[in-house]
Amino acid sequence: MVWSWIPIAILVTCLPTGFSQDNFHKALNGNHVNHTIKTGSGPIVGHTASRKPDVSEYLGIPYAAAPIGDLRFAAPVAYKPNGSTIMADSYNFADFYLNKSLDCPANSAQPPDYPGFTSQAKRIMREFTTGHNQSEDCLYMNVWTKKNSSKPKPVLMFIHGGRFTIGGSHSAYYDGQGLADEQDVVAVTFNYRLNIFGFSGAPGLPQNVGLLDQRMAIEWVHKNIAHFGGDPHRITIFGQSAGGASVDYYAYAWKKNPLVTGLISHSGTALSFEPNTPSQSASYFYAVAESLNCGNINDNPQEVLNCVREKSWKDVVKATAKVSFAPSPALPQPVFHPTVDNITVFNDYPRRSRNGEFASIPYLVNSNNYEPGFYRISAFAKNISLSDAEWDKFNLAGFTCASKNAAEDRIAHGVPVWQSRYFGEWDNQRLYNGSGAYHGSEIPMLFGSGEEVTGISNSDAQERYSRYMGAAWAAFSRDPHRGLEEVGWPAFNTSEPKRILVGLGYKNGTLFNILDPVEIDEGCAALHGSNLPAKGGF
Repeated sequence: MVWSWIPIAILVTCLPTGFSQDNFHKALNGNHVNHTIKTGSGPIVGHTASRKPDVSEYLGIPYAAAPIGDLRFAAPVAYKPNGSTIMADSYNFADFYLNKSLDCPANSAQPPDYPGFTSQAKRIMREFTTGHNQSEDCLYMNVWTKKNSSKPKPVLMFIHGGRFTIGGSHSAYYDGQGLADEQDVVAVTFNYRLNIFGFSGAPGLPQNVGLLDQRMAIEWVHKNIAHFGGDPHRITIFGQSAGGASVDYYAYAWKKNPLVTGLISHSGTALSFEPNTPSQSASYFYAVAESLNCGNINDNPQEVLNCVREKSWKDVVKATAKVSFAPSPALPQPVFHPTVDNITVFNDYPRRSRNGEFASIPYLVNSNNYEPGFYRISAFAKNISLSDAEWDKFNLAGFTCASKNAAEDRIAHGVPVWQSRYFGEWDNQRLYNGSGAYHGSEIPMLFGSGEEVTGISNSDAQERYSRYMGAAWAAFSRDPHRGLEEVGWPAFNTSEPKRILVGLGYKNGTLFNILDPVEIDEGCAALHGSNLPAKGGF
């Protein structure tokens, strides 16, 4: 459905309960900066974005109760306002060490001294992989919106990656002010629980509460984003790596009530890796419990759980670091991962994908030309040496072929699909000679945050490409069925559907090319659908 022609009066009738027409028009036409906005979390005051004065930032909005005490490892509970006004200014790129809106607990490591690192490489790695100041009270989101709009804006809501164990939304990588300013969308980022806190494996408790956090954040946006000038009926969720897999997981888990109209996966799908079995995850939980002197699998489960809940989150994080990684032919596999519960995560995604057991929502799936350019650094840090042929299989299994299969299965069931492959290699983003279009390198281009991440000015060509990529994602969010035609991408043909592969930033020259998928996918058939060569990448 094309929304741009629908009268505002009709859209108003579709807005969430409690949002009046008067408030709606104020949100559309007013200057948000320093204005108080009423939301389900209470009154919120924003401020002017640091680089884009026409954009208002609302940083550190609580969407769920602090997951502490009895809520540790439990399903999220919606945040209840306490009557006070939220000064949404707690997230500031100039100062990561503020008292609110912190990243979720994780085991973060400093980048290694990789041979040939460029001067900017460690800065890039820290922004991409390292959670900043941490707290168990971490379920906050950030909203960027441009003032003085005449109609409701599409919403681009990002899910960060990090192997479900590290990272956070408070990174220059994911600064939404450029995207909101140049593309006139509402940009949203948020935290969700990671590591054992989000994927505990504790028997008898809900599994994958980190994914339930994601759902609660999406519900909050659906209910409240109109107050920020956003359109609750045009929400696109997009994510990278574990975040890309999360987007695809979401399509299976919330098939009947998705709340979103577009899906974008970067470098990760439900076909990219194997989730844990319940028994595997339970064994990892009990390994942590035993390390904390809380008992083991032979003890009363409730007493073990109570004991672990009483420990400080810092002690729990330290205990998780003592649990051995899962065996892998590639990189060490983190163990606190999504677990099959047949509610949020399922045990046979290839079959489900072939059978079309996903929400019929337009899907854009992207992978990068040389994802291992990033992972080689992780391997070096663990004293792992893989041959170039093994890295090529890693790239195929986790990214190229998983993206191909996810796209083809949706096409077979009539779901509009676009597939892209990112080739951009920019001087200020280079990690080392030959790092290529590595895992995550497209994200600063999409957000328009390249200079923030690297500390080095973008080239003119890089700026043009960054604006183009942002425009493409915004066009998809405005109209997931036909919006990409605005930026030159071929339309999805419903009568003769076929996979279209768009090359982005090819040789840093043309903005996009239409590629031959057969050439890119060469080698997929030999894998027979296996993602094992990429184990440890997620």
